[in-house]
Amino acid sequence: MLEKLELTDVGPAPHIAVDFAPRLNILTGDNGLGKTFLLDVAWWALTRTWAGQPAWPQPGKNRKPTIGYAVRGKSGRVSPVKIAYRFMDQVWPLPHRRPPSPGLVVYARVDGGFSVWDPARNYWRNAPSLEIQQLDRPAAYHFNPTTLWDGLTERDERSGKTHVHCNGLVRDWVTWQLQKAAAFAQLESVLAALSPGHAEPLRPATPGRVSLDDARDIPFLETPYGTIPILHASAGAKRILGLAYLLVWAWQEHVKAAELIQQGITDRVILLIDELEAHLHPQWQRLILPALMSIVRKLHGEAKIQLIAASHAPLVLASIEPEFDDEQDKLIHFKLEERRVIVEEIPWAKQGDAVGWLVSESFGLRQARSAAAEVAIEAAEAFMRDDFGELPENLRTQKDIHNELLRVLAGHDPFWPRWIVYSEQGEP
Repeated sequence: MLEKLELTDVGPAPHIAVDFAPRLNILTGDNGLGKTFLLDVAWWALTRTWAGQPAWPQPGKNRKPTIGYAVRGKSGRVSPVKIAYRFMDQVWPLPHRRPPSPGLVVYARVDGGFSVWDPARNYWRNAPSLEIQQLDRPAAYHFNPTTLWDGLTERDERSGKTHVHCNGLVRDWVTWQLQKAAAFAQLESVLAALSPGHAEPLRPATPGRVSLDDARDIPFLETPYGTIPILHASAGAKRILGLAYLLVWAWQEHVKAAELIQQGITDRVILLIDELEAHLHPQWQRLILPALMSIVRKLHGEAKIQLIAASHAPLVLASIEPEFDDEQDKLIHFKLEERRVIVEEIPWAKQGDAVGWLVSESFGLRQARSAAAEVAIEAAEAFMRDDFGELPENLRTQKDIHNELLRVLAGHDPFWPRWIVYSEQGEP
């Protein structure tokens, strides 16, 4: 499990230090402050590979960019590591000692792609006679939306052979379903857990053809309005289908690889998820995080899960209130303070609903309304406390404020009683 990241002169701030909780870590904050960056570095610390572009060191002669991290292995041993950027080679060098295995690592990226690191297929080979260990298998498996669905292959230029790393969602789904394989039972279970609700379950239907130009049988889904091929599912459904498939595929392949190399299967799974609410309706947003926390038990009942997820959705935060445990979960906030990015843990406090979370420190809105409504209400409150210096030029009279409130607020807005009582008192 990932216990710590400490970054100096790299990324959006001169120094960032984060201690992670063993189970759930939620990253919140405004756009562009480094949540995705932190997930990318977390992936690198766990796997020694980059899912995209390597972390960019801050320029300057006096800069000494370093990435420090600590991973707790299966034995319980924690191995702190600090890597300094080599400007001469323009690389973040790999550590010279064999790192502990973090377990199975899955990264759901914001671009719709996925990355998988498997301790049975991607771990470093022992080479005691060398000062480093060499990879004898792919460093990791990186999927874009196309290779996720159609398969991931790699051509060996030396031998001319093509290695098939993954058959892809379409082929595996149909094969598992027709063979009534254990993998398909797992997939059905995971899809049910990730469904947006009882009224709209993600339930597989009979595969079939969809085009004269495509000889493949395509998976179908049952929906309240009939069966549809997954190729025509919504963007939100496709992302969840991809996540469900990747989790089952990664686990199934890990079990098979562990048998081939005669090693035990891992008991730890780490999920890194960027904007897990992307494309999802609010009804789905409030179910997805609790569902993900339960899914690993559907793959392996004894496995431990560490989840690090970035989110902009107040409903995601509200959804986890019944599950949050201060001893094994953390809420980590990114904020801009005097032109400087600050990353800090926020003490957990239930906000009750999405509105409460919107005006909490995690999201920082003054009003859970439109920007125009926020300006009008702030002006009305300033007027009621005789603080006329804070009034905008177009809202300097009671009449102007009242007309603006009529324009921007709903008739049942809870602010109206305060304003009406004030107005009826005849205050200037």
